[in-house]
Amino acid sequence: MALPKVGSIGEYIREQRTQAKISLRQLASAAGVSNPYLSQIERGLRKPSAEILNQIAKGLHISSQALYVQAGLIEEREPDSDVLTAIRTDHLLTERQRQVLIDIYESFRKENQNGTPEAEAQTSRKTHPAPESHGGDTGSSPDDEAPLPEEYLTALKPYAAPADSGPVTSESKEG
Repeated sequence: MALPKVGSIGEYIREQRTQAKISLRQLASAAGVSNPYLSQIERGLRKPSAEILNQIAKGLHISSQALYVQAGLIEEREPDSDVLTAIRTDHLLTERQRQVLIDIYESFRKENQNGTPEAEAQTSRKTHPAPESHGGDTGSSPDDEAPLPEEYLTALKPYAAPADSGPVTSESKEG
């Protein structure tokens, strides 16, 4: 029963230690672990906890996230795009609206990354645009974009005004 990536985390730590020109004893001391324990980690015999990985990262002067990824504790992620940053920092949106926008954005990215027919068609239209029509047609057909699910549309709507104020209608303006 082999544990996933245990050997690779040990090999990675050894490589980092060698590149930093730090002895096993020096790293063990800096990380606050025993020499035999660190040696066992490097040889793939022990699986270090997240806390020990954090201490080792400090001793090696590297990012603890790099060790977590190598150990399989977290998945390597791309940094947030400007779109995600903008959505997360827009305080005019509710938390629910932010999450719906993020979900929609991520689903589009996954769709395009997986090379679905819709994504390929979009790419094809961008590289080979249709001739422009001068008959008032925008050049897009109803098949170009699927409507958003009702739950997304509902979440994107601003909150309704309080019931006592009511909507402004032509009747309420006259009266």
